Amino acid sequence: MELRAYGRILRRRIWIPAALLIVTAAVSLLTAKPAPPRYTASLRFVVGVKPERVPDQFNYDGYYAGIASEFIADDLSVIVSSQAFAEDVNRHLAEMGSAVQIPPQLLSGITFGDKQHRILQVTITWDNPAQLQDIGEAITRAVEEDSPKYLAQLGSYDGLITVIDRPLSPAPVPPSLTQRLDLPVRLILALLAGVGLVFLLHYLDTSVQTAAELEAVGLPVLAQIPRRKGSKNRDRD
Repeated sequence: MELRAYGRILRRRIWIPAALLIVTAAVSLLTAKPAPPRYTASLRFVVGVKPERVPDQFNYDGYYAGIASEFIADDLSVIVSSQAFAEDVNRHLAEMGSAVQIPPQLLSGITFGDKQHRILQVTITWDNPAQLQDIGEAITRAVEEDSPKYLAQLGSYDGLITVIDRPLSPAPVPPSLTQRLDLPVRLILALLAGVGLVFLLHYLDTSVQTAAELEAVGLPVLAQIPRRKGSKNRDRD
C-alpha cells in the first residue's frame, strides 16, 4: 500500500522531475565546453651500472651492480621532473630549431617518470602532437647527452643509460572519468531533486485528495465523485 501511495504522489506531479531533467540537460548541453585535445607519448631507458670486476676474485659484482641500477632508476624518475632537467630539455629544443619552450615549473605536470627495476619510463602529455614529438626527442637527447652530470650527482660515475624506445607516435588522451560522468551525474541529481520537491509539496499540501485521507482522520465518507471518463464513455452514457 505504501508503494502505491508513493506512486500516486509522484504521478500527480510527475511534471516536476521531468521538467528539471529537461532543463538540466538543456543547460548542460548549451554551456558545455569541449575539453581541449591532449596527446601522450612514452619513451623508455635502460639504466645500469658497470660492475666492478676484480681479477681472480668473486665479489658479487653483478648482484650489487643490479641493486645500484635500481636505485639510480628510482632517483632518475624524480630528476626528469626537476627544473635542471627542464632547462636541459629547453636547450635541446632550441638546438633542434623548435619554437617550443617548456616552463620549468610545468615539466612535472607534463612528464611522469616510472621505474620498473632498471627500466625508466617517461610519459609525456601535451596538447600538440607535433610539439610532443619535439619534446620527446629533446628529452631523449637530454638523457643521452647530459646523463653523466646527473649520474655524478647521484654518486655513480660508471652509470649507463640506453634508450630502448624512442618517443612513440602521440596517442589522443581519452576523456577522464569525471568528464564522462558529468552529464549523467547532473541528470541523476536533477531527478532526485525533482522527486524530493514532489514529496515536499505533497507534505505542504493541506487539500484532501482521496477518501482514505478522510477516513484516516475519522471522518466517514458518504459518497465519492468518480474521475471524469473519456469522451467515448461519456457518449455511451
